[in-house]
Amino acid sequence: MNIDTRIKFRHLVCFLEVARQGSLARACDKLEISQPALSKTLKELESLLDARLFERSKKGSTLTEAGVAFLRYAGPSVQSLREGVNSLRSGVHEPIVVRLGVLSTVESLLVPEVVCRLHDRHPALAVSVVTGPSAYLLSQLRVGELDLVVGRMTDSPSIHGLTFEHLYSESMTLVVRKDHPVLSDPPGHKNLEDYPVVLPLAGTTIRKFADSLFVQYGITPSRQRLETLSIALSRRYLQCSQAIWVAPFDAVRQDLKLGELVELGMREAGGSVGLCTNPVLPVTPAAQWCVEALREVGQEYREGKYP
Repeated sequence: MNIDTRIKFRHLVCFLEVARQGSLARACDKLEISQPALSKTLKELESLLDARLFERSKKGSTLTEAGVAFLRYAGPSVQSLREGVNSLRSGVHEPIVVRLGVLSTVESLLVPEVVCRLHDRHPALAVSVVTGPSAYLLSQLRVGELDLVVGRMTDSPSIHGLTFEHLYSESMTLVVRKDHPVLSDPPGHKNLEDYPVVLPLAGTTIRKFADSLFVQYGITPSRQRLETLSIALSRRYLQCSQAIWVAPFDAVRQDLKLGELVELGMREAGGSVGLCTNPVLPVTPAAQWCVEALREVGQEYREGKYP
């Protein structure tokens, strides 16, 4: 079957933005076009493909099965075309770039070490890092805006259709600042509900592990809480409050070593940290370099050689 030459670049761009935003109104804002123009473009594309791509309701626009199938190929094709145009425009070739989605579980230790090794081996390489919740990063990977996503994400429904490779297991732990009053309470965790708690955002993969830690030790968390994926914010808030932080162990490993934070002796068994790729996305040389570095550091982690 030949590709219908009436399918234009604008059709694909509009389709991808609506899929990304889940709303025609938000897609219009991003694309800076009117809603009638966007609706007309989508109808043209659906007519050319002879398939309904979105289910529209008051809550927004969700992909149909046909839309999900088309998304797997539309995103990478648009991204490849953009890269090709950028590499030739004005006769100036773009620098080699790898676009990496990073979850909070790995931004403190794994990723900095990987970037150091990549730059040692490839001086002209630019590493573009995007952070955020797993659902957002995986959606960007699906449409070709990212080359790889790294972190805990196996429980995310957004991982369906993507490829996950395990690197190592990492636990969650309860930590407080070094002079926290709970440290002078011999019975341990019975009074933890009296203090504010720092948790990952609700609905994220890492939050499920945090919640399981409370269940495991029979703790009722305080209603006073800070919910965030920001490691920097969590660390700073802990130092200026009496909060208890349910943290990825790697995020606080150095703080524990320096004595700035103290573990309360409670850990969750551990979740899978790994890398996620899009099987229909062409693997660029830069992305392959990044995969190799991630595997290398992951193996050293498992063998106790890093950090």
